[in-house]
Amino acid sequence: MLKFLFCSLLAVNAALFAYGQGYLGHFSGSEREPQRLQRQLNPKDLTLVSSERAHGTEASAPAVATSVAANAVTDTGIAAATAAVATPAARPAAPLACVEIGSFVLAEARRFEARVAPLQLGDRQSRRNLPGTEISSYIVHVPPQGSKEAADRKAAELRGLGVTNYYVISDNSPLRYGISLGVFKTETAAQNQLAMLVKQGVRTARVTPRMTGSRLLAFQFRDVGPALKADLDKIRTDFPNTDIHTCR
Repeated sequence: MLKFLFCSLLAVNAALFAYGQGYLGHFSGSEREPQRLQRQLNPKDLTLVSSERAHGTEASAPAVATSVAANAVTDTGIAAATAAVATPAARPAAPLACVEIGSFVLAEARRFEARVAPLQLGDRQSRRNLPGTEISSYIVHVPPQGSKEAADRKAAELRGLGVTNYYVISDNSPLRYGISLGVFKTETAAQNQLAMLVKQGVRTARVTPRMTGSRLLAFQFRDVGPALKADLDKIRTDFPNTDIHTCR
């Protein structure tokens, strides 16, 4: 009986020793199995790590990927912003309001009109007489009222003040829809007429010199863009005595 107990205890101790040394296989992550480790390929290159360290490595991988992606997005944004600054959007050139070319004598004006005709500018092209350089007379007048109706109302006011020598200016001159109160050869005579009108209560009349007529002409062109400006400059080279400037 004692011999049986001794053998049983010996067998149990041997089994515990073998289990502790890993000779019976492993059943959990913390058990040792040196013989199986020796059968692995290149066992010297294997490194045993704890479960905490393994989980820490896995957690850091997404963070690294996120950081790389964020840097890529940031670099892309900087590159786009730099490209936008380096190559600003081109703005179309604004057309000029008005260009005037002059001065032409009548024969040259007709030749210039013939050269410009193929451009087919229509209402964008007009011709005007240039004023003279010498004073021919002086006009006493009420300034332009803007329309015939407004000029007629102003004339009625003058009649109410006892003014009877007047007429509404209806031609295409700069004084159109103004009211003429007399034309005089000298400035002194015009000023005397103005003084009499002031005594009658006329407060808006004034004296303006009138210039001699001129035989010179000028052409005006509106909504002139770069292409049309280049065409006009090319045509004008055949008329060396003319000049070009902007107008209203």
